[in-house]
Formats: sequence, C-alpha cells, structure tokens
Amino acid sequence: MSTKTKKAPKTVRMSKSAARADGAAKTNRARKAAIAEIQNRLDGKPADAAAGKKAKGSKAPKTPKAPKPAREKKPKRVSALDAAAQVLVKTTKPMRATEMIAEMEAKGLWKSPGGKTPEATLYAAIIREIAAKGDKARFKKHDKGVFVAGKGA
Repeated sequence: MSTKTKKAPKTVRMSKSAARADGAAKTNRARKAAIAEIQNRLDGKPADAAAGKKAKGSKAPKTPKAPKPAREKKPKRVSALDAAAQVLVKTTKPMRATEMIAEMEAKGLWKSPGGKTPEATLYAAIIREIAAKGDKARFKKHDKGVFVAGKGA
C-alpha cells in the first residue's frame, strides 16, 4: 500500500489588474453577442439561425403539470374594527370600546387573540378611521370615548 497522495495542481494566481482585464474581456464578448442577437431580431432572423449553432442551455419544452385541486377556502376572520361596526349598527345606544369588546365576544363576532388591552387597540383604530375617512367613516364620536354608527356603516 502506498502512502503517497496525489497533490492537487497548483493554481495560478492572477494579479488584480490581470483579473480585471480578463473580466472586462468576458463582459465585452457578452455585450457584443447580445448586440448581435438584438440586431438579428430586428432584421427578422431567428436567434438560433443567426448564431449558426444550438443556443447554450436550450432544452426541450416542459410538459404542463396537471392543475392542483382547489383548496377549501376558510371563512375570512372578521377584524375587531369590522365586528365593532356591526355591533354599533345593530344597537341604538352609544357605546364605549370596552362595551363593544364585550358585546362582540358575547355575539361570537370576534374574540381577542390574547392581547392585554383589546379595548385600547379598538379605540385607537376607531379614532384612526374617523380621522382618515371623516364623514364617510363607519363610526361617529358621540361623546368623549363614546361612539355611534356613522354614515359609512
């Protein structure tokens, strides 16, 4: 048994300027090939015929895959803001955010995913909608911290 191992051939290291020149030459060749291909397309010649040889990496066309069966669509979850708008439309009295949260959970429209202050989040979202949409908002401020259904609901 021999203990000798084959040594890998030494790689020739290029200087930085030689590497730049080599890269520039490759780029120049690729640019000229692209310009020639574009010119041939403008002249109406097929790309493969103009090159005179088979294009690099050309493959046979793939056969189309069978379409996947459609998934059952899950019912879209109602957001807290949408549920609050529904609650306010169905009631005649003005409500606070905490009352809306309780009513939404009681009716099964929306349940907090575990947040500590869902009423504060709902209040902020209602205020943002009123500020953004103005008269067209689904909510209308009745009093400080109290809301009723707006024209957009």
